[in-house]
Amino acid sequence: MKMDKISCKEELTALRDSLEILGGKWKLQIMRYLSNRPTEENNFKKIKQGIPGISAKMLSKELKDLEINLLINRTVRDTKPLTVAYSITNYGKSVVPVTSMLVNWGLEHREKIIKNYN
Repeated sequence: MKMDKISCKEELTALRDSLEILGGKWKLQIMRYLSNRPTEENNFKKIKQGIPGISAKMLSKELKDLEINLLINRTVRDTKPLTVAYSITNYGKSVVPVTSMLVNWGLEHREKIIKNYN
């Protein structure tokens, strides 16, 4: 099916918007981490330990961005000391199929490359 210029422009704009919100090295990894642990208490330290290589500064920034875009919840618990838990929102769950497709593609790609170079 051939697209007219308006449809193509709208698609490219939507793709750019998606990449602005989800792009980068860490956001989809954070989303995947949280979506795989919906019943766990996911605090900052646990997330940082669960995502190899992410710095505390970057995790803090990415969590704020994801919260602003309504993809995760930040819940402050009135405990001593104060605790903060993160979880994926219902809206954030709409990203799960995207991350699943990327995981599957990544596994297939890795297999293809390994076969190609062996």
